[in-house]
Amino acid sequence: MQQTISIIVEGKVQGVFFRQSTAKKAIELGITGEVSNLPDGSVAIIATGTEEKLEELTAWCRQGPSKAIVTAIVKKELPLRSFRDFSIQRS
Repeated sequence: MQQTISIIVEGKVQGVFFRQSTAKKAIELGITGEVSNLPDGSVAIIATGTEEKLEELTAWCRQGPSKAIVTAIVKKELPLRSFRDFSIQRS
């Protein structure tokens, strides 16, 4: 069953290819949605997929790409949204 979640990733997560790495991981997992940088330096992800695949993405976000330093993640369920693919939103 599909569901949609929001993940806010805090720490040193901008300028370390976090958005690109997230998109690659999401596509690998068959997840749709989007990722964007927030003005406060964090990264926002909205993702739709199965609970199992979303858990895998969330676990990956706790680490991120090699240069990232993740200090916290905030995850919450959202009403189901459908996306055509997984995209990187440019600010």
